[in-house]
Amino acid sequence: MTQDQDPPVLLVHGFASSAEHNWRLPGWLDLLADCGRETIAVDLPGHGTAPKPADPAGYQGVEAHVATAVQGREPLDAIGFSAGAHVLLRLAADQPGTFRRLALLGIGRGVLEPADPEPIVAALTSEPDPENVSGMVFRRLADGLGNDRDALVAFLRRPQRPLTPADLARVAAQVLVVLGDQDPASPGDGLVAALPDARLVTLRGVDHFGTPADVRCMQAVLGFLGC
Repeated sequence: MTQDQDPPVLLVHGFASSAEHNWRLPGWLDLLADCGRETIAVDLPGHGTAPKPADPAGYQGVEAHVATAVQGREPLDAIGFSAGAHVLLRLAADQPGTFRRLALLGIGRGVLEPADPEPIVAALTSEPDPENVSGMVFRRLADGLGNDRDALVAFLRRPQRPLTPADLARVAAQVLVVLGDQDPASPGDGLVAALPDARLVTLRGVDHFGTPADVRCMQAVLGFLGC
């Protein structure tokens, strides 16, 4: 990459989804191509075309899996949604030279206050429970895309240490957080305040799953990336 060229854009999807579902179908890959950007859309382990072990220990290398896909291409720009945004943030903290700009969609307070994954696990492994609304949404998404439920449960239960404010302070990239005000992950103020160079865009009337397909989200991210 020469000094005048923009870097590739890495895209990492959300839980129970895939690169195809999160990025190609809503039009992200076409929009980025239209502004002359090369894209690298990866499937997380347990999802899409990636390996799907049923043992949580098989997911210790999720961040390494993503890093391998772009090895030698750093520094990059990147967009991540939900679980994919968490993965990118961990990479940015552990390897500060990896990213130039990071757009993180659908994450907020849960970065420093991790949610219990067991309600989603219960929805994937038990009889449907109408009271477990978010879990049932993930179950329908997983089944609709033909995902392996055992692999998804193992992904949720993978060993990982919590991120700390000290981790976030090491993130050298410019960061844009985009979060719907109806998203359980909101608010995003604490996350933005913990990052050295970050700003927040709040989407009024948008829930967690609506964020990646929202035109306002696309406009904000494309502008942030210089498109």
